Amino acid sequence: MDPPRGIGTFVVWDYVVFAGMLLISAAIGIYYAFAGGGQQTSKDFLMGGRRMTAVPVALSLTASFMSAVTVLGTPTEVYRFGAIFSIFAITYFFVVAISAEVFLPVFYKLGITSTYEYLELRFNKCVRLCGTVLFIVQTILYTGIVIYAPALALNQVTGFDLWGAVVATGVVCTFYCTLGGLKAVIWTDVFQVGIMVAGFASVIIRAVVIQGGISNILNDCYNGGRLNFWNFDPNPLQRHTFWTIIIGGTFTWTSIYGVNQSQVQRYISCKSRFQAKMSLYINLLGLWAILVCSVLCGLALYSRYHDCDPWTAKKVSAPDQLMPYLVLDILQDFPGLPGLFVACAYSGTLSTVSSSINALAAVTVEDLIKPHFRSLSERSLSWISQGMSVLFGVLCIGMAALASLMGALLQAALSIFGMVGGPLLGLFALGILVPFANSIGAIVGLMAGFAVSLWVGIGAQLYPPLPERTMPLILETYGCNSTHNVTNWVTTTEMPFSTSAFQVHSVERTPLMDNWYSLSYLYFSTLGTLVTVFIGMLISLPTGGRKQNLDRRFLLTKEDFLSNFDIFKKKEHILNYKSHPVEDGGTDNPAFNHIELNFPDQSGKMSGTRL
Repeated sequence: MDPPRGIGTFVVWDYVVFAGMLLISAAIGIYYAFAGGGQQTSKDFLMGGRRMTAVPVALSLTASFMSAVTVLGTPTEVYRFGAIFSIFAITYFFVVAISAEVFLPVFYKLGITSTYEYLELRFNKCVRLCGTVLFIVQTILYTGIVIYAPALALNQVTGFDLWGAVVATGVVCTFYCTLGGLKAVIWTDVFQVGIMVAGFASVIIRAVVIQGGISNILNDCYNGGRLNFWNFDPNPLQRHTFWTIIIGGTFTWTSIYGVNQSQVQRYISCKSRFQAKMSLYINLLGLWAILVCSVLCGLALYSRYHDCDPWTAKKVSAPDQLMPYLVLDILQDFPGLPGLFVACAYSGTLSTVSSSINALAAVTVEDLIKPHFRSLSERSLSWISQGMSVLFGVLCIGMAALASLMGALLQAALSIFGMVGGPLLGLFALGILVPFANSIGAIVGLMAGFAVSLWVGIGAQLYPPLPERTMPLILETYGCNSTHNVTNWVTTTEMPFSTSAFQVHSVERTPLMDNWYSLSYLYFSTLGTLVTVFIGMLISLPTGGRKQNLDRRFLLTKEDFLSNFDIFKKKEHILNYKSHPVEDGGTDNPAFNHIELNFPDQSGKMSGTRL
């Protein structure tokens, strides 16, 4: 193994690769602005005309879930806390199964554009408005941070221009979202998944070559205690154990996959319900692939720096910067490859931001504009959707600028928005799974769940859990030829989103802090969901929840599950159990009916056979 030289810098080729990625993304947007007759209606723009097929949608779901936070954060997480993170593979399976079998059937058969429409159908306008507002605020904040955080990390290591990168990604994103609508979002995501895998692969392959084979990497990690796969400690206060990841992780991610508009909108845009379910299950493979890549990167990172941690040795100022540091260290002889990695990180950003912008436009048009201006034609709604995309694009870039000023406050804001997901998931679960829940129960439950989540979450921000709870593994610096020869126990616990801005220092630890506030961050949303469902049920029963006459379509029924096996039956039986007569046009999708099916389908040319 060659002794670590100084790390490389960015050269012209790296900028060329990065610019190429942005240009191709923009070109896809232009293509979909004109292909297949352009964006005639708001449905074309927001839902891709409901003609998408499973594979591109699956890749797109994978891409937008994989933000740059994942590209830069997961390897660091493995480097600092070990490979137990890979237990998330099991979590992803549960999340996808729950989304596909519980939430998808209900949303799909109702043929809605915005998930919050469901809340009005099932409860009332007020509940819908609560959901919509929470979502809009949460998403704008989150998106600003997703744009800014990676730009900062990459800027400090590679000297890649910070504001150039933020503005370029923001503008390109807004550009293709506005021109091409959901189709452009999905197909750019497909392209960006490719870039991400390429970026990860280049790092992994080069690291394996430099470290002298995968067995050496695994040996280093084993000796450093990084292969800690099994930790069955049932204590809910330990940050990552088998149980926190399986139970807490399932709730946390289901709130993103099952009910978050930016994910749901895409699988609802599929041609048929079968395609929609397939897209979720194929996307599971994508999630696993990305997880394997990022865990391998983390192990390679440890193997490379197991005797000289760049963070403790003050070569990088934050753990997020370890990944770019490694890239410049091992790929410096290959002009263009560091650029590929930066393109990989930014692909993560672009895909997340683009799906956020599209989802925000959809929610605004469907939930805030359509109900109040009923006379609008489809054409003008399409224009309004495009205007909204521009507006939200600008807002997100503005948020990124704010993020740079807020500094540490920022991550606190983020983790607070991680807490919104739990109560919202609880709200939808009440609607879909609990027949006697009513709107009073729903609102009180939402408030209660929200209050509890915020209480724990903000408490955890103020009094971060002690290192014996988060269990960071030891980082060594004895191999650095420098004066820092001390083995540091690194006791900072910044999770993806926590901060030291307003930690209350030198304060007596009370039992409240040591137990309640030290709850694993994965349980925040579990707590929010369970409190919402429980309180919602308690309040609904005395307020006349049993007496409402509900349409069965708003609940999850036996037929929804059994219809998975329809493929094996003859076609004639399909029409029998359908509850509404419109649907016997043959597809499961109420967006279609007889009349439309007879038209020659112009967009058949584009139905996604070629990538």
